[in-house]
Amino acid sequence: MRPLTNTTPKPLLPIGGTPLLLHALSRLPLEVDEFIVVVNYLEEQFPEKLGTTIHNRPATYLKQKERRGTYDAVASAKPLLSEGERFLVLTGDDIHDAESLAEMLRQPGRAMLTFEVDDSRPYGVLTIDEKEIVTSFEEKPENPKSNLVWAGALFLDTDIFKEVPHPHKNGEIYLTAAVHAQLSTHPVRAVRAKEWHTATTPEDLKRLEELLSPKAPQ
Repeated sequence: MRPLTNTTPKPLLPIGGTPLLLHALSRLPLEVDEFIVVVNYLEEQFPEKLGTTIHNRPATYLKQKERRGTYDAVASAKPLLSEGERFLVLTGDDIHDAESLAEMLRQPGRAMLTFEVDDSRPYGVLTIDEKEIVTSFEEKPENPKSNLVWAGALFLDTDIFKEVPHPHKNGEIYLTAAVHAQLSTHPVRAVRAKEWHTATTPEDLKRLEELLSPKAPQ
């Protein structure tokens, strides 16, 4: 995304004048009653641009002291969660459809949004059984077992913090590695996303602007 991200964190890049993250959060059901936003790069911009209330729900900002991966980022919020509390995790540069997000929250246990792609090597790759229960998960494998990937949304509980995963060979500690380590005790249902839009390049922003802009009346 450079040079755009030289001065603005990617989740705050504008799409039709509105930060990307606000588009993503606008699709969450009302069962999500507060937001915890974990920040690091250009952290001061988040409360400045988003405020203490997002879509009529309170927002708290936490700094991830070191960028050590998604597990470490989510673990930053542990002090704000009650024992046994369930919570939804979203990555800051993905937009999903509201129906699929709501379906995740209807699951009795853990759940993750999934999507089929042509080349799954850059993603978290999973396999599932006939009941759509995740049977394996691997981040960025050289030889993927399937084309089904994690689409950037997880519905978890605080037991996830009982499993600190080993770092990936790239040095990052992945939240999905903790999920994989607990599959035998905490099954995860794969919910197939109807929409999954990622913001990786400036061209993606242009595409999303066309997709999300209000349609002119006919």
